[in-house]
Amino acid sequence: MSDATLCLVILVVVVGLFVWNRLPVEVVALGSALVCYATGLLTSGQVFAGFGDPVVLFVAALFVVSTALESTGLTAWAGRRLADVVGSGRRRLLVATMVLAAGLAALITVNGSVAALLPLVVLLGVQQGQAPSRLVMPLAFAAHAGSLLLLIGSPINLIVSEAADEAGAGSFGFVQFALVGVPVLAGTVAIAVLLGPRLLPLRQPAAMPADLSRHAHTLVSHYGLAEDAASLQLPAGSELVGTLPADLNTRAPDGVVVVGALTADGHDSRGDAPLESGDVLILRGAPELVDAFAAGTGLQPLPPPLRDHLADVLLNRDTGLVEVVVSPRSPLIGSTLFPGMNSADGELVIITARRRGRDTGPAPCTVQAGDSLLLQGSWQAVDRTSRRGDLLVVDQPAELRRQGTGLGPDAWRALAVLGAMVVLLATGAVPAPVAGLLAALAIVVCRVVRVDDAYQGVSWTTVVIVGGMFPLSVALQQSGAGDEIARVVVDAASGSPYLLLLGIFVLTSVLGQFISNMATALIVTPIAVSAAHDAAVSPLPLLMCVATAAAAALLTPVATAANLMVLGPGGYRFGDYWKFGAPILLWYLAVTIGLVPLVWRF
Repeated sequence: MSDATLCLVILVVVVGLFVWNRLPVEVVALGSALVCYATGLLTSGQVFAGFGDPVVLFVAALFVVSTALESTGLTAWAGRRLADVVGSGRRRLLVATMVLAAGLAALITVNGSVAALLPLVVLLGVQQGQAPSRLVMPLAFAAHAGSLLLLIGSPINLIVSEAADEAGAGSFGFVQFALVGVPVLAGTVAIAVLLGPRLLPLRQPAAMPADLSRHAHTLVSHYGLAEDAASLQLPAGSELVGTLPADLNTRAPDGVVVVGALTADGHDSRGDAPLESGDVLILRGAPELVDAFAAGTGLQPLPPPLRDHLADVLLNRDTGLVEVVVSPRSPLIGSTLFPGMNSADGELVIITARRRGRDTGPAPCTVQAGDSLLLQGSWQAVDRTSRRGDLLVVDQPAELRRQGTGLGPDAWRALAVLGAMVVLLATGAVPAPVAGLLAALAIVVCRVVRVDDAYQGVSWTTVVIVGGMFPLSVALQQSGAGDEIARVVVDAASGSPYLLLLGIFVLTSVLGQFISNMATALIVTPIAVSAAHDAAVSPLPLLMCVATAAAAALLTPVATAANLMVLGPGGYRFGDYWKFGAPILLWYLAVTIGLVPLVWRF
């Protein structure tokens, strides 16, 4: 058996395993590389060279930047601003959400955009009487189109750009993808607005994603935190001026909880900085105890809005909040706690506790299984507590921080780093992987995200697929298998470059509906380069065709993670995807055949 035939057999098996979907995609990707080594198609150095490719490093760096934008609340903030201006009406809501999803996808990838906006879009739809099934699939498909707006919109863009450079045609520019992406997005939005009501089902989902944008207010009402609570202002002569907020609970008498401190404007958290005159303190406890503490320290009572003050000190950029339930085998069972008590490590404060739906009160109580506790502290401490196995977390702190808090200094630092990276990429001052790595390092050095958060933010599945599938892509070129497939495509094109473009589009889009579109791009890219060589045409239009067709993974829910994300919230069935996705796929094809050759000549 020749090397080319052997490589084609491996390719067929790999595609079959992806479609079968019983093995993890990482196993299939890495397994294909090992099989190429075992059969002698590649050396050991070539098998592992994929993980040293600059594209892999760039992809990982982009995930770190994306994590910073999400964790600082920038994406949620953009969504809330959308909610403020979108007004009423299905078309306005649909156009606004799709354009925002596309813009975010160009910066933080398709999956990040959909994950950030999905709860908000569902909520807006419900508030306006619009079925989520008419909104969330267009949201995902707009994000797919948005991935074609910039070089960093998708790892696939990086893959085809590098392939073009290696083929001697030069890489694609940072904003060149927009020449295709803008028309693709415009057509996607138009189809959703005009044909969406006919093609999309009118169906209610079984479950809705959680909207946590006003979670602090929800907890204030659920736990009755406004009862026995007071807003007090710190006058210039108070002995508490200069005290650290973290030390207040140690000075407060038993039965009084210092929930937090706000600056004089009544909305910004004081954070870890010392208290200043005019600051607002939020206390909980029996009125007589609070009054006595206020009289002894010179605090002055303030009128409402107490609930807003409570919400602002409970959950903000500096302070996190976690609601937990004590599990049946927790070591906390039998211990004693009371509101205002610090945790053993001193990093968390117990705001309140409930048992069987009722507040346990200010007096010390013995912990029982099923008790619910409201704990407050730094986001780092809250994150660590949420990972304890003996406590059941009601809402994940990471989601709370994204949706329930406003913008802080770390958000503007993240935005500045993103802007600097875009400038470096747009001007070509440094290679793309260098720009991405500089941005990722700046995100960590500026303390926008911690090192462990940066690692958690990287989609290692994506990294493994890209690094693991590179060897098969090399084997396709080296063994001549890519040339064999390319010759079939070229022969079928009968000498017409447009038919060749059509053949590459069909091959890419068909594979992309059933296996990872990144894996598809890695398989088809060397075939496209070989086909361009055999047909004596430029590889640029064929490689742009690969990027466009790979983004058109619209006909099945398993094509991309973004498609799967909207399956439940939209209440969709398998067939709903191709009904709405087919005309959009045809639009992708029309743009590819009609526009791509005009921009990148054969």
